[in-house]
Amino acid sequence: MAQFTKKAIVEAFLDLLNKKPLDKITVKEIVDSCGINRNTFYYHFEDIHALLVFVIDGEVERVIAQHADVESLEKGFVEAAHFALSNKRAVYHIYNSVSREELERYLNSIAEEVVRRMVESQNIAEGVSKLDQELIIHFYKCGLSGMVLAWIAEGMKADPEQMIQSLGYLLEGSVAAAMEKGRQRNE
Repeated sequence: MAQFTKKAIVEAFLDLLNKKPLDKITVKEIVDSCGINRNTFYYHFEDIHALLVFVIDGEVERVIAQHADVESLEKGFVEAAHFALSNKRAVYHIYNSVSREELERYLNSIAEEVVRRMVESQNIAEGVSKLDQELIIHFYKCGLSGMVLAWIAEGMKADPEQMIQSLGYLLEGSVAAAMEKGRQRNE
């Protein structure tokens, strides 16, 4: 029953977030929407910010679990953008709220995991120092999440799948090339 209630709270929250800005959503609206009392809400979540963190962390876990075998930046990040595609208004409301850092944390987590798994699956880090590996992963993580943040800031007008596919095509092999440079430096 507790999982059902938690799921109802999350669904009510996302529904409201797709309709109005985050800072305009109240606990009363959430509990009224799913037919529970305030105490039940507070049993599951400390406040609306904790609910937002729960939703974002759950989405990070879902995307990472679903794509354990990332072969390219493109394929992994298209899936990572799925939440934004299916909840455009909610994402925009989070972006324009005081909880924007949670959205940035979500994008950074997904981007880092996508790049890290791609490096591991292609086995291209052998002979590269840990520092160089982490610098390369961090660079691509920041680039990918920065692109999505810019897309949100520009009103999410461009087709993100097309943008990510184009970027994937343009950057194909660049992570491997950077790792090769790191390997050469260590020889």
